[in-house]
Amino acid sequence: MNDVAIQLHDNNRRLDAIDRKILTVLQEDASLSVAEIGDRVGLSSTPCWKRIQRLEADGVILRRVALVDQNKIGLGISVFVSVESADHSEAWLRKFADAVSAMPEVMEFYRMAGDVDYMLRVVVADMQAYDVFYKKLISAVPLKNVTSRFAMEKIKSVTALPVPAA
Repeated sequence: MNDVAIQLHDNNRRLDAIDRKILTVLQEDASLSVAEIGDRVGLSSTPCWKRIQRLEADGVILRRVALVDQNKIGLGISVFVSVESADHSEAWLRKFADAVSAMPEVMEFYRMAGDVDYMLRVVVADMQAYDVFYKKLISAVPLKNVTSRFAMEKIKSVTALPVPAA
């Protein structure tokens, strides 16, 4: 191997240039056959399949999914919800994380550094649906402050990570 490889954090395996190409191809279209992926990265089917299996076993590929247009299924509102808490105990966080993780409207959930403790990306059908969600959120655990920011237009949204080059 003549190029630098990316060391995986969880084990001693390394991502080489072909692994990175496979990841790039799969992020663009996971429905491709192994033969098509192999053609695009310069491998025959069996070695390509083995690499994909290894990437899945190593947890690099988490899962393969279909991306759905939220507007076409009636979820036209995206809301970014900032949450501040007065309680930072492990028990409070566990209860809050469990409650928020069980809410299907929450697409992403982050613990933040800075003036906001948590950030949620929420999708709902309309303002009434958001009000139902909001009431469910504030009743889950005691919160210091909740701020909702409604997206007016989606300018960019991608799911493919920029796979680092060697």
